Amino acid sequence: MRYSTFGKSGYKVSSLGFGAMNLPSVPLEQAREALNYALDHGINYIDTAAAYRNSEEIIGECISHRRQEYFLATKTGARDYATAKAEIERSLVRMKTDHVDLLQIHYVNNVTEYKKAMEVGGAYEAALEAQREGKVRFIGISGHRPDLLVKWIAKEQFSQILFHLNLAQPFALDELIPKASEMGLMKVAMKPLSGGFIQPVDRAIRYPYSQDVHVTISGMVSVKEVQENLAAQEKEVGTEERLELEQLARELGEHDCRRCNYCSCPVEIAIPDVMIASKFREKFGLLPKGDGFFQRQKEKILSCADHDPCKVVPLCEAKCPYQLPMQSVVQKAASFY
Repeated sequence: MRYSTFGKSGYKVSSLGFGAMNLPSVPLEQAREALNYALDHGINYIDTAAAYRNSEEIIGECISHRRQEYFLATKTGARDYATAKAEIERSLVRMKTDHVDLLQIHYVNNVTEYKKAMEVGGAYEAALEAQREGKVRFIGISGHRPDLLVKWIAKEQFSQILFHLNLAQPFALDELIPKASEMGLMKVAMKPLSGGFIQPVDRAIRYPYSQDVHVTISGMVSVKEVQENLAAQEKEVGTEERLELEQLARELGEHDCRRCNYCSCPVEIAIPDVMIASKFREKFGLLPKGDGFFQRQKEKILSCADHDPCKVVPLCEAKCPYQLPMQSVVQKAASFY
């Protein structure tokens, strides 16, 4: 396991972090085994959020007795002071701790939401209050728009930034990671498998590991998955491999979707998943979770071409800040059936 100084915190953080979002989907004893195995094998960063069902409660139940062994990060999706304050207090109770090391303002993807969270009476005010009270050590922000995040961190109100970085979404490399490095922020990459779609797993994990980030959060729910993720980081990435991975990321990122979720499909197609999976599906195929997604979406994807309101001007494309050709990608996905 590689360890590095985590921004200005002074903490020596493991390069692999445990993403606990999916723990509620497995039996408690399985979650307990996975979390404790991770701690036993050097992982010392645990990531969760108030919105991840009972993930925080599972952490409290399974590893609160080992609280000094890990850096604990959670998130509030609230935008107002009162709701954020309540979520912070609830998180502490759930995780059986008197403080979290990092609280992130969660899933901020547009200017309106950012302004709500940061204004007087907003969630950021609650985070600052909790920090003064010793309930929160550091405050960060997470989001899916690297072009906006780079502007927001420049205001010097956050100590940490959480962003997508995987072989299908390399966009944080352009401006966000360099700016965060310049500012000495804690840099945390998420979704190395793009939510369970990307294979081969070892190459997918090694890509963010090869970049200038402190921690890569990988969602894990079993000892086997922890072992698989650890194995991918057993050795450093050399120059030749790094260049190969970066070239692959440029190719697989040609879909250009940031998963900002501005688009909304009138027939409820999960457009970002289709967009991001498109290049990977053609080159490598998908992991079982990805295949399952396309099976569940089959009827919706097949109905795209026949939806009359979108035949002249696709409704989804009008909402996309990057002007992406979403309709053609969705209709191409229909050909796989």
